[in-house]
Amino acid sequence: MIDLRLLREDPDRVRASQRARGEDVALVDELLSADERRRSSGVRFDELRAQQKQLGKQVAQAKGDDKTELLKKTKELSDAVKAANAEQDAAAEEAQALLLRIANLVNPEVPVGGEDDFAVLETVGSPRDFAAEGFEPKDHLELGALLGAIDTERAAKVSGSRFYYLTGVGALLELALVNAAIAQATAAGFTPMLTPALVKPRAMEGTGFLGQAAEDVYYLDKDDRYLVGTSEVTLAAYHMDEILDAAQLPLRYAGFSPCFRREAGSHGKDTRGIIRVHQFDKVEMFSFVAPEDAAAEHKRLLDWEKQWLTSLELPFQVIDVASGDLGLSASRKYDCEAWIPTQGKYRELTSTSNCDEFQARRLSVRMREEGKVRPLATLNGTLCAVPRTIVAILENHQQADGSVRVPEVLRPYLGGREVLEPIAR
Repeated sequence: MIDLRLLREDPDRVRASQRARGEDVALVDELLSADERRRSSGVRFDELRAQQKQLGKQVAQAKGDDKTELLKKTKELSDAVKAANAEQDAAAEEAQALLLRIANLVNPEVPVGGEDDFAVLETVGSPRDFAAEGFEPKDHLELGALLGAIDTERAAKVSGSRFYYLTGVGALLELALVNAAIAQATAAGFTPMLTPALVKPRAMEGTGFLGQAAEDVYYLDKDDRYLVGTSEVTLAAYHMDEILDAAQLPLRYAGFSPCFRREAGSHGKDTRGIIRVHQFDKVEMFSFVAPEDAAAEHKRLLDWEKQWLTSLELPFQVIDVASGDLGLSASRKYDCEAWIPTQGKYRELTSTSNCDEFQARRLSVRMREEGKVRPLATLNGTLCAVPRTIVAILENHQQADGSVRVPEVLRPYLGGREVLEPIAR
């Protein structure tokens, strides 16, 4: 959540951020009003409690009619105290609910606009010219069938649309990707983590996934638990309600987990193949840092993502995501989009977000430095979202006979295999 002091001191900045996101600007004034009621009712409550204590001392010393009159005043004052306390609680509850609805402040360098208003920061590598090579590229689903690697038909029979089986070399390719990604992250100083897939409501709300993203979240009502759409949730909540010593920072974790997304708003989008699915595995980087180090850490996360995609020998571009496409928690987000030959365009493969103090305030994760306690900053970055990475590898490294060349970085995890060969029919 944002800092309430900043809201009081510079509400126009918060209004401008909400406007840039395309979010409700009126929430700012509603929150200011609720906060003022909370503070004024708190002052009123404290004054009445002081009067109540003073009156209690007078009652103890009074006698006769004076005592009777004071006891009458005590009853009236007790009712007033209860009313002020109830008013304070109601205003505090309203203020908190409104505060949770206001998004993080947009970084001033972020391009303003919607999904298509991003800025391309860098292009790495060049797409292959398949026409010059003399053949038409197959899409990942055709290649997956030739290799015996992907089965969406049986997955639809068993689980429904947007599910898939990885079989044979497809399963081995996932394991190779996960192991190679974890190896890179470990070499960079990240602690590998296997994280839960189910979380309590506070963890999901604290990371900002019960706001704009709520429609994509799976909820198990009998257990009051949510299925995570990313291990960002479990990694952010790992130090919930803790105070970390500044000397420990930065803390970096690389989480591997299954991810579940309803894809509620994607009707008709990417219905073929495994680009947009309900369940997938992912390796996620997560950092806890001092707020003043957050921007530099964000660039480091981006560099690690670029290192990963370069090692997979994929052509990609880096974009600065526009304000209206940031999500609730991010102040700035960079995406790395790999070229998908059969679609003739770049598609998101990795993403890294700087959330500043926003998630840490919601989850009460703080740092202690020189005896002072303050919120820290959290950042996240996808290293390997498995299905989309498999799509990019199959399509970009395919050969005319339907085989697929294995990037060198993955060969040690595939028994030295240099090529994935079509299976005999």
